[in-house]
Amino acid sequence: MTADPNPPFNEGDAPPPAATTVLDPPPPPPAPRPQARSGLQLWLHRSSVFLFVLISAVAGVLLVILPWTPEWTDNYLLLSFPWLRPIVSTGFFRGVCSGLGLLDVWIGFWEALHYHEHGT
Repeated sequence: MTADPNPPFNEGDAPPPAATTVLDPPPPPPAPRPQARSGLQLWLHRSSVFLFVLISAVAGVLLVILPWTPEWTDNYLLLSFPWLRPIVSTGFFRGVCSGLGLLDVWIGFWEALHYHEHGT
């Protein structure tokens, strides 16, 4: 009679490690833990988010309104490029600029609504 080559484990014993080959991928690195921020870092982060929201909202509103005003085609920059004036004055181009403005406003407010502080 021969002994069983795979004896059962006792409750306190750990299973043997699985055999690895060269082709097995390495185990993933452990996930980094979020670190607590200092007061200055927290306020710098808050102010940068506020400035991002403010700038994107102002730029977005300008891009929504400005293409439909006379200043859009009667400006100093277009005097140097007369061939560009018919392109900029088309309704399609104005609509694209207004659409980008709406997208910019949406991104800014989305960022403001989804703001949360890590590590506090």
